[in-house]
Amino acid sequence: MPDAPATTEPALDRDALDHLVEAVAAHDRSAFASLFNFYAPRVKAYLMRLNANDSLAEELTQEVMLTVWRKAGQFDRTQASASTWIFRIARNRRIDAARRAAKPALDEADPSLHPTSFEAPDEAAHAGARDARVRAALADLPEEQVALLRLAFFDGLSHRDIAERIGAPLGTVKSRLRLAFDKLRRVLDSEAL
Repeated sequence: MPDAPATTEPALDRDALDHLVEAVAAHDRSAFASLFNFYAPRVKAYLMRLNANDSLAEELTQEVMLTVWRKAGQFDRTQASASTWIFRIARNRRIDAARRAAKPALDEADPSLHPTSFEAPDEAAHAGARDARVRAALADLPEEQVALLRLAFFDGLSHRDIAERIGAPLGTVKSRLRLAFDKLRRVLDSEAL
């Protein structure tokens, strides 16, 4: 029977168990040993009835009994019996364990969990200069070509979608975009030298 004590301790009544908890509050190790021998197997069986597997029930039982040792001074026999107090601790530990198990594990590769890397000052300066050159090169293009570049790169449209939107043949769109790229490349390559 899982609820039977692990040792041959004599049967303890409610007053005896309450006195044991009060003695544990005074850090009486032998009282704690008696309390542990009486309650540990019962707490483990209770936790297993609450769907904890054997190893989890054992771990939680240890936590419960450690809590009893640490917080025995908070026990108040006028509020509840020692059994009620200890099994309430066990129930709460089981609920905490179930909540921890229900939380999804964090994905360490998730970019939102990593701080954003800051651009080095020299890289920022180079990027700023490059952006200024691109803006200047775009300003020198005919508006028709700039409009096509905006549709392709800012709006993310395919060449076919651009052709449909502006009502031009697909080949015309492709050649105008190629012409715009060639002009940009010439301007930007000459400035890089």
